[in-house]
Amino acid sequence: MRDLRPGGRAGGAAFLQGRRGTGDRRQRRGLHRLLLRPHQGRGSRRPPRGIPLRRDVGAQRAVRDRGDRLAVAAAPAGRHPVNTLDRYLSREWLKVFLLATLGFPLLVFVIDYADNSDKYLSRSVTTGHLFLSYIFYLPETVTLVLPVAVLFAVVFTVGALGRHSELTAAKASGTSFHRLVRPLLVASFAAVVADLGLTELAPVTSSRRAELLGEKQIRSTASRYNFVYRADGGWVYAIRSLEIVTRDMRDLIMEREGTGPEYPTIVIAAQRAIYDTTRHSGGWTLNSGAVRYLLGPGRETTFRFDTLRTRDLRESPADLLAEPKAPDEMRYAELGRYIDALARSGSDTKKLRVERALKLSVPFACIIIALFGAPLAISTPRSGPAWGVAVCLATTFVDLLMFQLSKAVGAGGVLPPSFAAWVPNFIFGAAGVWLWRNART
Repeated sequence: MRDLRPGGRAGGAAFLQGRRGTGDRRQRRGLHRLLLRPHQGRGSRRPPRGIPLRRDVGAQRAVRDRGDRLAVAAAPAGRHPVNTLDRYLSREWLKVFLLATLGFPLLVFVIDYADNSDKYLSRSVTTGHLFLSYIFYLPETVTLVLPVAVLFAVVFTVGALGRHSELTAAKASGTSFHRLVRPLLVASFAAVVADLGLTELAPVTSSRRAELLGEKQIRSTASRYNFVYRADGGWVYAIRSLEIVTRDMRDLIMEREGTGPEYPTIVIAAQRAIYDTTRHSGGWTLNSGAVRYLLGPGRETTFRFDTLRTRDLRESPADLLAEPKAPDEMRYAELGRYIDALARSGSDTKKLRVERALKLSVPFACIIIALFGAPLAISTPRSGPAWGVAVCLATTFVDLLMFQLSKAVGAGGVLPPSFAAWVPNFIFGAAGVWLWRNART
């Protein structure tokens, strides 16, 4: 026997059939809206008696056919539509991010060529070398551009959601603003990882670019004469000749500057040094020389030797033939060892410590800027692209100005060098947290 009660399934079908028979299209549209409304949560109302709880599958298919991606993505039925929304936002973010990441370096290249074209022509730089030099210039340029690219991508993506009422539609379906921008924050963190990798790669590519443009001579890989090499641990080598084939040095002087009797100055002089690869440990063997310990004014101890092996001379012949690096050509770990060596010799290292800390603070500015820019973009949801450009340019100017001030403050000793490099991130991070908590969700 069929259940014809108003609350039963058959009764609901009969109820709908009777309504369809009246030909009232306005009532049918009202019923479809009730069928599509998500009946869940404390604030939702139960459907009228006689209307089935199952959604009208045909109406949902019509919505999908109209291409309303946000309506389908924000529906509360399952996890897959939410992932669709994440992919949609990530794709929109990636478009702006790639455009900014490649567009800004291209602008820098054009300006650089316009300023230095005469210099490149005077050095007889070929077109191929010039093209390769800009390829090697990419890591250094992109490293500085990535925080700006992340800011543009976040502001324009979130701003477009507000202008097209997609943000309102997502909120109406139960998706909060914090949940909506989560894929953008994940993408911004991926930019942090990429920026860290490019920061380590930039010193190598910049050195190669200088060689292609004739700013640095390519050193011979077979021999080297009359040079000074700064090693780890504060050691400095003065070498008259080094031959890579015979693996020997002539007239070697090694010196480590000290600070007093507890850490004395050591000078090692040898007529010849031979690099032995047959031994188990390998290394250099010094012949016919002397070791001097300078403990202070008028206090000196000297030992002569025929053969000496020291652990302080760890570099191989290939390492000694390498080009001496400036601090801006060193990676993070190399710069740290160089700073420690200078500190042991009593040199001022505050400026270099700030530069080393910036190798971490600048990449992490990507996620800080994203946290700051996302809620700022919805402060005026109906604003056009001009507002987004103005916000990005103003934020970029303030951020760069603060990084330059932090470098000066850290190098001057007003703040600890490592802390000074992170001050801009702390300020923008605090402002971003405040905007995040006060954003309309």
